[in-house]
Amino acid sequence: MTTFFRPALTAVAIAGLMTLAACQKDGGGSSAPAASGASATAAAPAATGGGGNSTTVAASADKQFFPLLSYRTGPYAPNGIPWADGKQDYLKLINERDGGINGVQIAYEECETGYATDRGVECYERLKTKPGVSMFDPQSTGITFALTEKAPVDKIPLMTFGYGLSVSQNGDYFKWNFPYMGSYWTAADVLIQHLGQKEGGLDKLKGKKVTLVYHDSPFGKEPIPLVQKRAEMHGFELQMLPVTAPGVEQKATWLQVRQSKPDYVLLWGWGVMNSTALKEAQATGFPRDKIYGVWWAGAEPDVKDVGQGAAGYNALALNGSGQDFPVVQDILKHVYDKGNGTASSRAEVGSVLYNRGMLIQMLGVEAVRTAQEKFGKGKVMTAEQVRWGMENLNLSKERLAELGFGDLAHPIQTTCQDHMGSMAARVQTWDGSKWNTATDWIQADQAVVGPLVTAGAEKYAAEKKIAKRDAADCGA
Repeated sequence: MTTFFRPALTAVAIAGLMTLAACQKDGGGSSAPAASGASATAAAPAATGGGGNSTTVAASADKQFFPLLSYRTGPYAPNGIPWADGKQDYLKLINERDGGINGVQIAYEECETGYATDRGVECYERLKTKPGVSMFDPQSTGITFALTEKAPVDKIPLMTFGYGLSVSQNGDYFKWNFPYMGSYWTAADVLIQHLGQKEGGLDKLKGKKVTLVYHDSPFGKEPIPLVQKRAEMHGFELQMLPVTAPGVEQKATWLQVRQSKPDYVLLWGWGVMNSTALKEAQATGFPRDKIYGVWWAGAEPDVKDVGQGAAGYNALALNGSGQDFPVVQDILKHVYDKGNGTASSRAEVGSVLYNRGMLIQMLGVEAVRTAQEKFGKGKVMTAEQVRWGMENLNLSKERLAELGFGDLAHPIQTTCQDHMGSMAARVQTWDGSKWNTATDWIQADQAVVGPLVTAGAEKYAAEKKIAKRDAADCGA
């Protein structure tokens, strides 16, 4: 019999999430081992597998270097490819259209991780010594866990856009981690708020049943403390069903869902897990309009194979999709029209994950630009200087419009204490052929998320003997 419960958030729950032993699992979070004999150390930039133009611009002392960890192979490749393409194309755009960042050309190199933590660490170790290195975007919660203790030693910042350690929002203790635009705690909070709005108020969630179907990995486990806290606050019953990576076998999971008949399902999946979940929901007759995915479960690869069978399914969105944004038009003009596009097809440009990759790389470029304002325009920034830029980033609505992004993303402003900069997301709905924005930006509630972040950060700092940063360090 399925058991529902209302567990209180405990120190044990936080401690479990903060255990770096979890980094031995793959992140975003597959726990599958790397392919036998595979080595990121020997990995060359990967081809897109479909006729694209994935390239390398060699690092040198006069160029700003962006290492690009990617996964174009393995079970998560359908999601990893457009993400990686968007990142690389934005760098090509800045070089081609703008001549670099205030005249500083950009160098970049991909390193294939296969979405495996050990290979991701190997990529980091190989690329961190390149001249002009800026920052790392691990593209994996598991790799992020593994690099969180390395970054302060190497003095290289980590950007984890919409993933990673939720507690690293706290810049007082996590000087080198930047979970830009949201964490899994803010994502879960936004979803619960949205469900409350649908019911006519958060108080109306009392007695409701909510099931969390999650990837059994660091990625999938991250939202648990926040959802538990909200269940305690509002009195809804919470069921948690882990799915073994990569998530191709979920029949038993969805039979449990059918038996327990929850009012809503929260889907914390990635890659093939998402489409499999929707197919199983369809097979068992669970309404897709009662399923709400995290923003890593809301892209075209998650629904296109299900088509009309996924109609009504909802997911969070950190960015818009489509080719109508000026920056996307510039990429088509300056990159694809000249035969230099990374994607195998122009049709991929503008997809959810392509635009997310483009947005992530824009944040990296603008962090360098911000650093140059303090340390010297037209100069290659050190990783420490870029870290300052990441901590002092301010992209207003007007600035996003100047950059050609418009309302593709929410404005972001970081500080020494807040390394996230934005806690907002929108809900989008799949109509059977495309994603449609269903809500305006919904802000996570700092009154709920903040105490969890503070408690988790202080616990982590105590365990690792990390001192709280002082005012002088914040200004440095």
